[in-house]
Amino acid sequence: MSAVPKHGGLPGPAAVVGHYIGGAVVPGASPRRVVCDGARGLLDQFLDAAEELVRLGADGITTTCGFLSLYQREISAHVGVPVATSSLMQIPFIDRLLPPGKRVGVLTVSAENLTEEHLLAAGADPATPVVGTDNGSEFTRVMINDEERLDVAAAERDILAAGDAIVTSHSTVGAILLECTNMVPYARALSERLRLPVFSIYTFVTWFQAGLVPRDFSHPAGAPRAWRER
Repeated sequence: MSAVPKHGGLPGPAAVVGHYIGGAVVPGASPRRVVCDGARGLLDQFLDAAEELVRLGADGITTTCGFLSLYQREISAHVGVPVATSSLMQIPFIDRLLPPGKRVGVLTVSAENLTEEHLLAAGADPATPVVGTDNGSEFTRVMINDEERLDVAAAERDILAAGDAIVTSHSTVGAILLECTNMVPYARALSERLRLPVFSIYTFVTWFQAGLVPRDFSHPAGAPRAWRER
């Protein structure tokens, strides 16, 4: 989506999906425009980029920003293949995994800008607990401003502090969902800190791809199959 700095351990699309076909950078879709300005005026560009990927052979579409749940219906309707715009789409499923009285809480790059509209577009309860890294010293500033350098240790401190804040302020939180793709490399540290499951775009796209291209278990009755285009 844009050239924001990445943690060295952050998987690219190929590592996430295991069967990467291609990707596209949407012109003008900076983090600030998508997060702070609600991606206004960018729908046609996203539709064009998704359509081109499908033309090239993509059998599913994802994006790199949870705030793009706002365009889930439009992109899905336009391209005619499965679309997973946002990690936030996991919220209803995670809620159903948890014991009675527990719910998932969301960590985001900007709690100030993550609205009920984003949650509703993802099929989630608009009352889902949300805490951002907005008040940290590094992560939000670098991501939103497209800065070239990221202090990884400082970014981790921001994310862990947000995790502490959400479980302190919401005692019912029984799992964490990371809205932002660039939070993925910190998921293990956060899970160990909070002793809770942590879900992300990585977990979502791993599941998504498992359905698009099911693993071949080489069933003994299965004859070799020739490759075919979908």
